[in-house]
Amino acid sequence: MAANQPSTELTRGRARMMKVLNVPMRAVLGLPFPTPLGKNLMLLSYKGRKTGKAYRVPVSYARDGEVLISPGGGRWTRNFRDGRPVRLRLRGRDLTVRPELVTDATEVERLIGVIARENPRAANFIPLPRRPDGHLEPAPLAAAIEHGFGIVRWHVSPAG
Repeated sequence: MAANQPSTELTRGRARMMKVLNVPMRAVLGLPFPTPLGKNLMLLSYKGRKTGKAYRVPVSYARDGEVLISPGGGRWTRNFRDGRPVRLRLRGRDLTVRPELVTDATEVERLIGVIARENPRAANFIPLPRRPDGHLEPAPLAAAIEHGFGIVRWHVSPAG
């Protein structure tokens, strides 16, 4: 148990830091005009599937053709399993989007490549090892997906 302690402390420290940083980030991302922060981050608004509690969370994103994509390794992605529309504030505009959680390993790897190219900072938060040929190691990727990791595709609704 002691061997896991530094990692747990690091994770808790990061979580506390993000909780503090998210307060001003929500304010800036919620403005009705584009800001530099919005180049790689958007503000996601949704309700908890069980509690109905309202959440506003800064989320990194990249573009993949007509859709937006975000790494989804947290518990928040559990709220999108039924594909109900949610709201995003993207570069000062409110959009209605339909989330799709991608868990197919081949597609997840392709989308991680898109994120790495379009939003390198976001890719730094996806700590999956690569083989010498540049592809992700299959076993750690499969384990991450089994434990809830995926990529969220945000399909913009025609009215949004």
